[in-house]
Amino acid sequence: MGKQLPASELKRVESLTVVDNRTGKEYTVPITHNSIPANFFKGIRAAAGPNDRPEDETERGLRVADKGFLNTAVMESHITYIDGDNGVLRYRGYPIEQLAERSSFLEVSYLLIYGALPSASQLSHFTSEVLLHGPIHSDAEGFFRAFRYDAHPMSMLTSAFAYLGSYYGEANPSLQGQDLFTKAAKGDSAALQNMDRQIFRLIGKATTLAAMAYRIRQGRDFVVPPTGMSYTESFLYQLDHLSPTDHLSELKPHPALAKALDILFILHADHEMNASSTTVLQTGSSLPDPFSAVAAGCASLYGPLHGGANEAVIRMLVSIGSPKNVPAFLEAVKKRQKVLSGFGHRVYKTSDPRSFIIRKVADEVFAVTGRDPLLDTAMALHDAALNDDYFISRKLAPNVDFWSGLIYRAMGFPMDFFPVLFVVPRVVGWIAHWRQMMLSPSGVKIWRPRQLYLGPSTRDYVPLEERSSSLQVGIGMEPSVIEHSGMTKRRKLAEAAGKINSKL
Repeated sequence: MGKQLPASELKRVESLTVVDNRTGKEYTVPITHNSIPANFFKGIRAAAGPNDRPEDETERGLRVADKGFLNTAVMESHITYIDGDNGVLRYRGYPIEQLAERSSFLEVSYLLIYGALPSASQLSHFTSEVLLHGPIHSDAEGFFRAFRYDAHPMSMLTSAFAYLGSYYGEANPSLQGQDLFTKAAKGDSAALQNMDRQIFRLIGKATTLAAMAYRIRQGRDFVVPPTGMSYTESFLYQLDHLSPTDHLSELKPHPALAKALDILFILHADHEMNASSTTVLQTGSSLPDPFSAVAAGCASLYGPLHGGANEAVIRMLVSIGSPKNVPAFLEAVKKRQKVLSGFGHRVYKTSDPRSFIIRKVADEVFAVTGRDPLLDTAMALHDAALNDDYFISRKLAPNVDFWSGLIYRAMGFPMDFFPVLFVVPRVVGWIAHWRQMMLSPSGVKIWRPRQLYLGPSTRDYVPLEERSSSLQVGIGMEPSVIEHSGMTKRRKLAEAAGKINSKL
């Protein structure tokens, strides 16, 4: 990759020397925080070469290609740090292990959003505001009942966050002016207060919306958030409350389950620039209301490559069947015939630090709920993979999703609700990043990445009657022929019969 100079010739300079072999020019690129500015390369220009197309824009400067953002830092942040090589995760400098053991979800939420652990009075104020903002307008009942009985809860939740924004015109920069939140960076107290109000609403109502998405599937009435309970206790109560005559104190959720959910929420609260957080910031950069930005993040997390991993673990364990089938399954994985879910991570190259915490939580939950039949298969898979050179050499260790799915299953949640349990705490991380963006001293610039255009060069329009039917041939080069059923099929048959009759 590079030529190593002798140590005697080295002189530490925070810059990178680049030689453009097309022109022979030498450039010095500044290094800050072990990063180089991509915009610098726009100044490295050359005349178009024999293999360059006009669309390559060679004379306008180099572009930096990074498909999937594998090595692109899109912003400066003070929130979460991940060292994937050494299995480190820290929120605002605090190791995740300490926070999971000693803190609470709402305290960690305060930390992520405001940058420091709160005092007793600050935490009391924050907790009170979040819980007070839990109830939602009664019209929301009609919104949720408009969904089909079998609608996926993530479809409902994604829609619900966007719907929520329609209530709060004072939180919409499109209505109130584009500097509605960004002027908070200049110390505008009204803008800060407005921002905090939306933060309280989003965190407080996240559990309410999630519970409504759950209960509509159960065919049950919705529950107003109770008073006198913690954040996760209130959530569990809203999920399971059955009768208005039930005594609140008698139906307070089991403390072991509420505590387990609180820890899981801490572990899932933020994870740096993941797909959904990046989506929230990409959307937020155009300055919509924060509810719309969170809805976009929710849609991103809905994807199976992001929020569906723990569900995939359960389906995998079910397909394995029993511990005796684990060796054959792992051999199929090595032959790329099967997919191993819950192992390895895009960021962590050793072990996921959250997996050790969640393993202990799993034991505490199983002690209350009983042993899940899948646990024996999970443990057999866990032990076999960790002692197999194939997986060791590829640094495929269990991640947080391997255990979280088992815990949610043991607590009685249906698999399609697992991503919802991911969204509720991640709302905090999304808000923290959104708030940081709004408070940027340099202002907010809309995110507008470049592309490498490889399509056709300039071509002239051809009239329809002069076009060949085979201008484009190949898979995906024309609309597919799809099968129709029901009403559409009968209409097409009727239309075809009508055309035949008209010719007779």
